[in-house]
Amino acid sequence: MNLNLRNAIIHNVTGNSQDELEDTIVDAIQNGEEKMLPGLGVLFEVIWKNSSEEEKKEMLSTLENGLK
Repeated sequence: MNLNLRNAIIHNVTGNSQDELEDTIVDAIQNGEEKMLPGLGVLFEVIWKNSSEEEKKEMLSTLENGLK
């Protein structure tokens, strides 16, 4: 992914409230458009980088179970 795209996505959501962030995520998922996937990936990267090891294990478990 282009670093400029990553920065643009982060810039667009910086300072958003939890409700606004949720709306962004839900909208991206409900639209189901391929062009939204990089944005969700960047948001997940932020979550991952700011999570504890325990939270990462929980996310991986949730992901594993969701893919069964």
